[in-house]
Amino acid sequence: MSTVTMSKPTADHSEEFEGLFREHYLLVYRTACVITGNPEDAEDVLQTIFLRLMKRWVPPDIYKNPKGYFYRAAVHLSLDTIRSRRREVLISDFSAIEGQFRTEAPSPQYVLDKRFFEALAKLTPRTVEIVTLRYLHDYSEPEIAKLLRISRGTVAVMLFRARMRLRKLLRASSFGEHSS
Repeated sequence: MSTVTMSKPTADHSEEFEGLFREHYLLVYRTACVITGNPEDAEDVLQTIFLRLMKRWVPPDIYKNPKGYFYRAAVHLSLDTIRSRRREVLISDFSAIEGQFRTEAPSPQYVLDKRFFEALAKLTPRTVEIVTLRYLHDYSEPEIAKLLRISRGTVAVMLFRARMRLRKLLRASSFGEHSS
């Protein structure tokens, strides 16, 4: 997100902000939920994006492509959330540590989901944007190109490479390897 600062919001700006929220909150939430794999994290991403906008008010460039702006913000903040979650160690919460020593194995679906989100976090933010637009939001390649203001060929190539990279990362994680 840009760091444009504007004057304090007036009543007109509040209505404008509320309109932006109503129009784009679902896109932000769904995108964050798919990328983080966690509804609570998705809510945090949603709140953070709109709180940041409220604090410094709406940058003028948001009106050029609001859907693209909110989508990119959701992807970037979701990836940051995944990365920070991997680094967190909750030493003060004994139950979290105790859970690591349970003897029961996690369900296969949980393992696949965890591996998928970890692999997704290793992709570039632009690649994650394109993958989620295509497979979560069901946009066509031309629609993605228009939304992100890139060529259709670039979208096709990035989708192809993303699928290959995800396949490689998932295979490596299933064998306990660490690939970047």
